[in-house]
Amino acid sequence: MPNGPALYDIYPSLGLFMPALHIPLAGVLHYDGGMSKAYQTLERHFARLSSLNDALGILSWDKEVIMPHGAADRRADTLATLAGLRHDILTAPAMTDLLADAEAGTTLTAWQKANLAEMRRSHAHATALPGDLVEALTQAITRSEMAWREARAQSDYAGFLPHLTEVLNLTRQTATAKGQAMGLSPYDALLDSFDPGTRQSHIDPIFTKLEADLPGLISAVLEKQASLPPALPLTGPFPVPQQEALGRRLMQQLGFDMSRGRLDVSTHPFCGGATYDVRLTTRYVEDDFIPAMMGVLHETGHALYEQGLPAEWVSQPVGKAGGMTLHESQSLMVEMQVCRSRAFVDWVTPHVREAFGASQTPAWQAENLHRHLIHVQPGFIRVDADEVTYPAHILVRYKLEKAMVSGDLSLADLPGAFNDGIKALLGLDVPDDRRGCLQDIHWPEGLFGYFPCYALGAMAAAQLRTAAYEQSPDIAPAVAQGDFSPLMHWLRTNVHSRASSASMPEILQTATGFPLKADAYLAHIRNRYLSRSAGA
Repeated sequence: MPNGPALYDIYPSLGLFMPALHIPLAGVLHYDGGMSKAYQTLERHFARLSSLNDALGILSWDKEVIMPHGAADRRADTLATLAGLRHDILTAPAMTDLLADAEAGTTLTAWQKANLAEMRRSHAHATALPGDLVEALTQAITRSEMAWREARAQSDYAGFLPHLTEVLNLTRQTATAKGQAMGLSPYDALLDSFDPGTRQSHIDPIFTKLEADLPGLISAVLEKQASLPPALPLTGPFPVPQQEALGRRLMQQLGFDMSRGRLDVSTHPFCGGATYDVRLTTRYVEDDFIPAMMGVLHETGHALYEQGLPAEWVSQPVGKAGGMTLHESQSLMVEMQVCRSRAFVDWVTPHVREAFGASQTPAWQAENLHRHLIHVQPGFIRVDADEVTYPAHILVRYKLEKAMVSGDLSLADLPGAFNDGIKALLGLDVPDDRRGCLQDIHWPEGLFGYFPCYALGAMAAAQLRTAAYEQSPDIAPAVAQGDFSPLMHWLRTNVHSRASSASMPEILQTATGFPLKADAYLAHIRNRYLSRSAGA
């Protein structure tokens, strides 16, 4: 089996979650003045361009899942045209007047005020960029993503370098323009696109704590693990139809509404789609069912967040998810915090045996399956990393992408710098670029500033799980019976229903009583992997 569990992604570039561009299609903006109707006019415009976002989401999902390779150039043009149109609408002169007049009003509700603030933030991001830059970056990203697939398979960084160079150059232009317009550093401007309000000054203390504690923690966990007898192998094959059926069953058990979403296959698992059409993907291998099963659970966490957003604000910016740290916290809450707990494994083991026709031998008992699910081993591939070593992969990428955006790291030197970082934190010698700097789709897709949200999401997930279990004592025994409704009720109340009505720090502070920090995550790791009652 792979080195450990898998972590996957929600696709933000042109898919379901568009953090910097919650913008609506209006065709032509007309406004006759007057603050009494300015806000209502804005809502109409944003609702109409919300439909365009949905169309872009489906086109992007199609590009990743079923689009024929030969359609890539034409799809790049189509996506660029739509992105450019979306940008033109939001930056129209009438939008500036509408926002100013709406902000001068005094009769808005708290949610309307929050909605207006999100509109203003989207407008600020968009007006910082010329339309030709938006279209050029969209085209470059689409070409780069298709070239990356081949380069990754062949471990051909040199062949991919021109595409990455183009994307990075355009991303730098974007970051610089947004930073100047918003009074931010270029990298902070990119961070704000994915996690509104998040800054390097917030991230650095948390990551400094992680970097200081992780090496010793990893060593202690590996030492304890080595003192135990090895887990018994789970022998296959595990046919894909049975794996898919098990995944669908678990999705529905968690509460996913199959009438408003679907499960498919892609090279890089993700969650995307459109409003009321949330599309998950995973990937299968027939000699190991665990990566696909846990990948589905991870993406279901993302999808449940999307399906739990307030229906009355579904077409408005305030009704969107509250940033990628919160989004990642929801997927990691499900996959890591809950579905790798011993209580969940005790419940799911009979269902896994049933799915694959396995007998009740020692290998197919809950204790052995749990050993596989919490196995820790430093590895090369981020998405296959266990929850103990995973933050090390993010620390490396965070440093590198900051250096690339600032110009302190030449792209020609990226492979060596990447390999040095992995060696320093995980003690591994990266054998090739396929398992090094080419493994992730994020930089080819221009998603600079996204990576930190994974580690921050893991921290937030640990805080949320601790608070949920303390505030609602019925959650833990319900999970042990395969009943996720108490947990989902707590998440709906404290996270999902709040959408973007408050910032991520405010939502986390209110739900847990603490600001985001590493303490709960580190305590969780020590409890699960090092305590006498390890496995919680």
